[in-house]
Amino acid sequence: MMDKMFFESKSRYAFDETVERLNNIIAEAGWRVTHTHDLKETMNKNGYEVLPVKVIELCNPKYAYRMLSADELRIYGNMMPCRISVHEKADGKTYVSRMNSALFASQIGGVVEEVMSGAYHDAESFVAQIAE
Repeated sequence: MMDKMFFESKSRYAFDETVERLNNIIAEAGWRVTHTHDLKETMNKNGYEVLPVKVIELCNPKYAYRMLSADELRIYGNMMPCRISVHEKADGKTYVSRMNSALFASQIGGVVEEVMSGAYHDAESFVAQIAE
C-alpha cells in the first residue's frame, strides 16, 4: 500500500521555475498558498548541506471549512493544509512529490473522504501542468 501512498513526478522545468509555476497554477485555481518551507535553507542554518527542497502548503478554504466547522472532524486537522514538495535530485532534475490523500481518506469515509479526495484531485491537476 505504501507504494500507492506517495507519488513523484519529474518536472519539465528547473527547480525555481517549477515552484513559481506551481504557485501561479494554485492561485489561478482559487487555492491559497499558506506557506512555503525552504528545507534547504533550514538545513543550511543547522550546518547541513542538502539539494534544494521546498514544501508548498496550499489550502482551499471551501474544502477546509467542511472539515474545520465540525467538531468530530477537527481531529483530521493535522492533515491540513495540503502539501506539495518540490525537490532536486543528484541527477540535476526537479521532481514534485505529494501524498495520496484520497487513498488515506478512503479508510475514513464520509465528509473526510469527499473533502480529501476533492483536494487530492485538484492537487494532481496542478502537478499535471508541470510534469513531463
